[in-house]
Amino acid sequence: MMPRVLRSKGGFTYIGALVMVMIVGIMATRAAVVWSTAAKREREEELLSRGTQVRDALRKWYKVKVVDGKLVSSTTPATGAPAAPAAVPSPTDLKALLRDPNSVAKERYLRPSCLVDPITGKDWDVIRLEGRIVGVRSTSTQEPVKQGNFPFDLHPQDFENKQKYSQWEFVYDHVPPTTATGGAVTGLGGSKSSVNTTTNGTSGSTTKP
Repeated sequence: MMPRVLRSKGGFTYIGALVMVMIVGIMATRAAVVWSTAAKREREEELLSRGTQVRDALRKWYKVKVVDGKLVSSTTPATGAPAAPAAVPSPTDLKALLRDPNSVAKERYLRPSCLVDPITGKDWDVIRLEGRIVGVRSTSTQEPVKQGNFPFDLHPQDFENKQKYSQWEFVYDHVPPTTATGGAVTGLGGSKSSVNTTTNGTSGSTTKP
């Protein structure tokens, strides 16, 4: 009888080990999914930060700002009242935003790391309208985790309920509705990035106003 008992215990031990392996595997899989989602959310936040910084840099280039939900000239006229934006030639590429060759002081509007799409690690898709650079977007076709509650200075129509990151458009003259309290909605500060690669952002596509 004793050998049968030992064999029975050995069988139960083997089955128990298999169950433990399965449980550990399931827990590891769930942990991997949670980690992947957290990492994706972090990249999304960096995408919003860099894209907004590029948009703000374009506003500086075109010498415009947002006042009471409208895009006006950032150059204050003698009357002190907001003026309509003046015609300013487009930058040749995104690299021009690093140091404005047309300004006497060679003003810097953008950090080099912001030339890189943090989702793909490559150049932005540059949005052009009638040959002028007006914004950027990612080339990624992945589905965003974030579908709502975007920063107030981003137009909801450009970001909410999009199926791809490539549908998030950071366009300098897209101004969101004014807040309930009124007043200008200013740009997002942006987070620091560990990416230091500089790209030329020469890809191009068009958009409708």
